[in-house]
Amino acid sequence: MDDPKTLVSTDWLAAHLNDPDLRILDASWHMPATGRDARAEYKAAHIPGARFFDIDAISDSRSDLPHMAPPPELFISRMRAMGVGDGHQVVIYDNSDLHSAARVWWTFRLMGKTDVAVLDGGFAKWQAEGHPVEDIAPITRDRHMTVQRQAGLVRDVTQVAAASKLGDHQIIDARSPERFRGDVPEPRPGLRAGHIPGARNVPFGRLYSDDGTMKSPEELRAVFEAAGVDLKRPAITSCGSGITAATLALALERIGKRDWSLYDGSWTEWGSFPDLKIATGDA
Repeated sequence: MDDPKTLVSTDWLAAHLNDPDLRILDASWHMPATGRDARAEYKAAHIPGARFFDIDAISDSRSDLPHMAPPPELFISRMRAMGVGDGHQVVIYDNSDLHSAARVWWTFRLMGKTDVAVLDGGFAKWQAEGHPVEDIAPITRDRHMTVQRQAGLVRDVTQVAAASKLGDHQIIDARSPERFRGDVPEPRPGLRAGHIPGARNVPFGRLYSDDGTMKSPEELRAVFEAAGVDLKRPAITSCGSGITAATLALALERIGKRDWSLYDGSWTEWGSFPDLKIATGDA
């Protein structure tokens, strides 16, 4: 079901491609080990009219942690320069195994923008269906943008530590089962292995069907429940560095759960502090 505030199909985007107040963003992001260059791939081929949203560049440069949420003034400046502003319907897609478009969807939500959706199936599905692509960057004109940061959609390490200790939130980890259990080393050096005590593991890949589209709300709810997630408690999503945690947030929004937030530092932050407790194994 198409919902311009969460998820839209390739058919929906094709039908609205020429709408004057539509803005399309390529939010592809890849782990360094893949050797892929998201910006170069965008330049080679993208959905007509799409702008490139650089997750690493549009982030908080004051933090030592990777791609932390940008300050509102930076977000406004970059979006205005890209011609994205108030009154626009934004559709975000990616060509990434990590479904990184959800991270930018969350960033817009954090800034108080709700007319924003992820393209279901991403660029791969768009291309596979024979929809048009181009290699020319669009002409952009400044567009006024106002934001109202939604502090309730993000959590810092102190808040997550309190939630873990009190058990009043359900922490959900999007990493692989091996990383969650602490069976394998973390890809970033210097991090301990394991997970936040009390967390439940929902690897982000379980949210998607074989064709790369997100599962139905009924199927998503079943995935969370099968992982032992208590959906009655407010949720905090986490992962390695805040990218795939956003896919969990999008899935929770799709099943109608509104009391969720994202731990922006995620395991990159938690795993680096020796005084924070960690758990290993399945629970």
